[in-house]
Amino acid sequence: MHITGRTALITGGASGLGRATAERMLAAGSSVVIADLPQSPGAALADEWGDRAVFVPTDVTDADQVQAAIDAASELGRLDVVVACAGIVRGARVVGRKGPFPLDVFRQVVDINLTGTFTVVSLAAARMVETGAVDGVAGAEVDEERGVIVMTASVAAFDGQVGQAAYSASKGAIVGLTLPLARDLAEHRIRVMAIAPSLFRTPMAEMLPEEALASLEEQTLHPHRLGKPEEYAALVQHIVENPMLNGEVIRLDGAVRMAPR
Repeated sequence: MHITGRTALITGGASGLGRATAERMLAAGSSVVIADLPQSPGAALADEWGDRAVFVPTDVTDADQVQAAIDAASELGRLDVVVACAGIVRGARVVGRKGPFPLDVFRQVVDINLTGTFTVVSLAAARMVETGAVDGVAGAEVDEERGVIVMTASVAAFDGQVGQAAYSASKGAIVGLTLPLARDLAEHRIRVMAIAPSLFRTPMAEMLPEEALASLEEQTLHPHRLGKPEEYAALVQHIVENPMLNGEVIRLDGAVRMAPR
């Protein structure tokens, strides 16, 4: 799918991986809806980026707010691309000094990372199916593709560390969703992919102590560093542009295999 002239909805689009993706899509000629929390810098970014960028305050656990973001994308043009980057990390051992893992924390992580992602994907796919193909869009792929959805998993889905039970469970479920979603939506010409990044230099990474960051850099084979958000965004662009990428999870991790801690 050609990116120029498309409309993309990006959750978590005001910071980190989502922001880098929004910037990349804009630079390639797309319009973008930044769906992020009200307290995020999304409104300021939309003002800075111009008429092809719109901010919609969005909590991905609220279906009405997600629908409002989808409606905003439809006002910009046909919704073609969805990139789900919204997520949180909450760490705790299953049994720690203060007792067992708090169930409310586990539910919160799963609700945002998994159920929130599924809410975005299902409602956006429904809109894509409703609007169907539109004549006049450049590119022979119009008859072959209706939309592209990219979800964000994590290497923690495969190499979960101590204290990552909730986060790894939520991201492992994204891995498990990818193929069945691609199969469900194939008849509508909608592709579904997931990216499983290692730790990238984002606000989420800044929450970790420097020794933890140094340890993860040491475990990354090559390049010997944390990822850059623009590298995630570059992969999103390639996924959108390559029609044979479907139903797969791509590790974007410099060959890291995380140690237990």
